[in-house]
Amino acid sequence: MKTKKSFLIVLLGLFVFIACEKDDKFIESSIEGTYVGTLNFNNTLKSASSGDDEGTAVITRVGEDMIQVHCYGSDIDTTFMLNYYEHNDSILVCLNGEAFEEMYGHMLGQDHMMGGMMGDRNSNQSEWRHHLEDEHQSGEEHFGGFDMGNHSFNYAIKMENGYYHFNGQKQ
Repeated sequence: MKTKKSFLIVLLGLFVFIACEKDDKFIESSIEGTYVGTLNFNNTLKSASSGDDEGTAVITRVGEDMIQVHCYGSDIDTTFMLNYYEHNDSILVCLNGEAFEEMYGHMLGQDHMMGGMMGDRNSNQSEWRHHLEDEHQSGEEHFGGFDMGNHSFNYAIKMENGYYHFNGQKQ
């Protein structure tokens, strides 16, 4: 009887610990949805902007810490995948797979320590800080994320001759 009671107490304690752990993390589904706003093209060759156009981004969670972004407007219709990382009141995004390699010149995970994706993260370190320290070299560019307080998403889609900048509010 005493063993059964001890087992239940341990099980209850584990459940409470897991539940509290989940409360501290943003709910991933809160970034999913449709964001409507502006989409403009900045040409780096001419330093000119196309002006604001209506744009939409549909965000869908497709895996653990991964989203699909379908962004479209009058001049662009593209879909791409991003990894996402919690950082204070934001969720920041980064390229993954071949897009990561092409942009940064090294593979995602190449510089990462043993022990799994987040196995070596310090307790006072956000997921984003951990990602930057383990996966990036100084000065590498990033392109946007989610402001959880304003329910907004912004992202710069890099093209050969410039960037499409999307800024939108969740509907």
